Amino acid sequence: MSITVPAPDPALAVGLDCPLRVLDLDGSRLPDALLDPHLTDIDESALTNLYVDMVRVRRLDTEAFALTRQGHLVLWPPLLGQEAAQVGPARALRTEDWVFGSYREHAFALLKGVDLAEFANVWKAYAHGGWDPQEIRMAPAQIIIGAQSLHATGFAMASKLDRSDDVALACFGDGATSEGDVNEALVWASAFQAPVVFLCQNNQYAISEPVRVQSGTPLALRPTGFGIPSMRVDGNDVLAMHAAARIAFERARSGGGPTFIEAVTYRRGPHTTTDDPKRYRDEAELEEWTAKDPIDRVERALERMGANMEAVRAEAKIRADELAKELRAAAEHAVAPHADAMFEHVYDQPTKRIQRQQAERRAFAASIEGNR
Repeated sequence: MSITVPAPDPALAVGLDCPLRVLDLDGSRLPDALLDPHLTDIDESALTNLYVDMVRVRRLDTEAFALTRQGHLVLWPPLLGQEAAQVGPARALRTEDWVFGSYREHAFALLKGVDLAEFANVWKAYAHGGWDPQEIRMAPAQIIIGAQSLHATGFAMASKLDRSDDVALACFGDGATSEGDVNEALVWASAFQAPVVFLCQNNQYAISEPVRVQSGTPLALRPTGFGIPSMRVDGNDVLAMHAAARIAFERARSGGGPTFIEAVTYRRGPHTTTDDPKRYRDEAELEEWTAKDPIDRVERALERMGANMEAVRAEAKIRADELAKELRAAAEHAVAPHADAMFEHVYDQPTKRIQRQQAERRAFAASIEGNR
């Protein structure tokens, strides 16, 4: 018995040869027949809002990095350089839509309305998940690489069964595409035509492993083997990312099934604050991508539109500094939970094993106190 396995279908993918882009590096608008119809409402005011969002996200990122170095946070995975890849799709979501992210989706958390005190608790290791997922419509940060793609697909399948038009967004990096979980999610999403969008932020490195080692073809080609349409997009172009996300969300909402978006971007900082990227990449590469900065590109676009950039920058700085101040206060004044809190909410009702572990911890703590 022979089984014929279909090859990836380039006809299902767009942007394979050159990622889709509508904002050139100098800020000029480039025509794109696919994306332009989904950007007709983006005027100077809307673009300014996207610019302010990205400035705020970057300020949050740099402040959290500093707080980690100063001992107020335990760990931080920076997103410097990836602001457009997240802000664009985040602003295309409806309030009811769900986000299932990894540990680097800080822009989604901010724009979804996560309380900064709850956000800081996650990175102080004071909380299992931080915010209330049901309230925010965003799942807790997922550390297991790619697992969130299955969670998103499961939610999307349930949404379809409920005849809801709520959409799930799964966010992961290039390295996750090599994980079984992501490929399993693609299988289920395709088979059930689930309303889920897979956003792969290809930041060029899976920790220290360059994407060229992970795949000999564009990552956007992989989902076509599952029959899922995909778009390969300039991840440093916030308008292209916004339009691509709108297309994908509309397809999912109208019963068209899943879409895969590969956002070609770059992680300019370390993988986390425990990483040293100088060990696996050179300065020339970093300089090349710094020249493609997503915020600078929007600044140039606004200047071309005649915006008062001095006023725009000033307003963005005020709002970004306020955000950083709020995050710092939350991190510095956070109160550690009692030790038994680690056993709470593991299950709806505590199991005998959990109760035994809790008793053992209490006995150990009491023995230490008794020897002082």
